[in-house]
Amino acid sequence: MEVRARAVREHIVDMCAGPEGGHLGGSMSAVEILVALFFRTMDIDPADPEWKQRDIFVLSKGHAAMALYATLAERGFIPREEVATFCRPGSRLATHGNVAVPGVEFATGSLGHGLALANGTAWAQRRAGGTPARTFVLLGDGELQEGTVWEAAQVARALKADNLVAVVDVNDFQQTGAVREVSDGAPVADRWAGFGWHTFEVDGHDLAALGEALDGAARAQGPAAVVCRTVKAKGVGVLEGRSASHFVRLDTERKLARVRGSLGPAATPAATGGGRPGRG
Repeated sequence: MEVRARAVREHIVDMCAGPEGGHLGGSMSAVEILVALFFRTMDIDPADPEWKQRDIFVLSKGHAAMALYATLAERGFIPREEVATFCRPGSRLATHGNVAVPGVEFATGSLGHGLALANGTAWAQRRAGGTPARTFVLLGDGELQEGTVWEAAQVARALKADNLVAVVDVNDFQQTGAVREVSDGAPVADRWAGFGWHTFEVDGHDLAALGEALDGAARAQGPAAVVCRTVKAKGVGVLEGRSASHFVRLDTERKLARVRGSLGPAATPAATGGGRPGRG
């Protein structure tokens, strides 16, 4: 999975070199989270994206769509070469999630709504019966300033949504600066626990720890939140932990070479993943 994570980061950098640029910082901070979900935890089938009993993933922090597209490419939902079309005329790969892309369940990007959508899919999965299908939703820490998040959190608790897992990418930054300076919502884990959620806190770049936390969340009797401590623009040494990484346009060879160089040695090529990994 470390090789997959490196490949996802390479895709993200290449997408930022396109004509529109992209939300590099929040995409990079979520890489290990997405790799853990799509390659270890979720029961999905790239050959059958609409499989009725699939686990569902909702990207609430929709500006990290590049990371999702790159993960879908590595997992076999879309061709790897399609990543190069990001934001090009006629491409399916828009700045925010596009439901025309297999594996993208909702067109998100207006922050604060993903958890409510996830409540709906988790409720529908339980209503269908006879399936262990679950819903996972990825939120950002800046996004937690939206009141709709906490309304949805309260509803999930009332619904006893034991097939719902919220994963929170706490990279400490939002578009306009550090979260603590804009509207401090710390301690994040305590807030989720206060809404009656089973809460786990983990290093969001530690794939083994992420897997264990997601396993624990899946066993919880009621909704669970996995709070991931991450670094904005993780892996890009020249931009790590900086609000300037929120949106990046690598529009010169010099910029692109500098960022690519900061990633370190190239990853060993990996075959496209296939089939269903089984439930974590």
